[in-house]
Amino acid sequence: MKKISLLLIVLTLPALAGGIKFGKYAGEFMYIGIGGRALGMGSAYAAVASDVTAGYWNPAGLARIMYPEISLSHDERFGNLVNYDYAAFALPYGSNTVNAETQETEYNASSFAISVMRLGVDGIPKTDSTIWNGDMNTRPDYDRITFFNAADWAVYFSYAKQYSGNFYYGANVKLIRRNIGDYHGTGIGFDVAAQYLPMENVALGANLQDVTTTLVAWNTGTYELISPTLKLGAAYFLDIFNGKLAPVVGADVRFENRKFSSVAHVGPISFDPQVGIEFDYKNVVAIRAGYNDIGNLTLGAGIHLRKLDIDYSFAKFDAADQLGNTHRISLRLTLQDEKYRRGAE
Repeated sequence: MKKISLLLIVLTLPALAGGIKFGKYAGEFMYIGIGGRALGMGSAYAAVASDVTAGYWNPAGLARIMYPEISLSHDERFGNLVNYDYAAFALPYGSNTVNAETQETEYNASSFAISVMRLGVDGIPKTDSTIWNGDMNTRPDYDRITFFNAADWAVYFSYAKQYSGNFYYGANVKLIRRNIGDYHGTGIGFDVAAQYLPMENVALGANLQDVTTTLVAWNTGTYELISPTLKLGAAYFLDIFNGKLAPVVGADVRFENRKFSSVAHVGPISFDPQVGIEFDYKNVVAIRAGYNDIGNLTLGAGIHLRKLDIDYSFAKFDAADQLGNTHRISLRLTLQDEKYRRGAE
């Protein structure tokens, strides 16, 4: 119940008082993570992301896709109390060419994407004083009970471009909408990111989220400020046993004075590491494991079909008897047709 209570406190806090607040957990719903593959690897995905889900993990990786992609996922957590939904579409644009005179490569490969996330608690009964028949000690008038939703939305507009043979950069513009009953808040944020492949089997990534500090303005006159978060990652790829083994590491570096709620901290700067591993056998089936930044063991598996990837992840909670473990299935459809290939006429 502690985690559920924390969620409801975070959702209702802006409606309780006026003024500007540096909310430690104001943007927490945007840090849950998406995609069965990434979550199965402990969310250490900033260096690995090179598909449609890169719009969330590291927009720079979108420049590496070759075909349009669509991704969908849904999960219910905390005993089916909270619904978490995600959908995204990515489109490659332009291609690299070789200058006929100088024989130098001109890097024009770029990509666009849009991603939508919703975290919500639906059907909450409104049991305030209006439903009591004049006496709080009597039974409520159930016919007068109404219901409301508490929901957080985020829409990401992403752009990525290849800068050189081994360097990619990208950015997000994020629109945020938070609702709880009659109260609502709106904000806009920005992310900047990069991926660097120094060697064929090594990848590095960084994604600075909410780089300018994101302001969420509520209709109550309250303002929340979401502090920046730096996602870092590194991955190594090894060909072994007719497949590819990929150990990965990552960390979320936050600047909002979390202190003892983080794994480590130096003053107001906190560090939450992640580790994971994936073995992909002949690009047919994959198994994954990891340990994420909130201290949960994760497991996962994936199946690669011709145009469809199906990924499953499992996260174990210490209080599983009260909150339930989290299962996630995500789908990724690749429009793998020559007419849609990057650079096709």
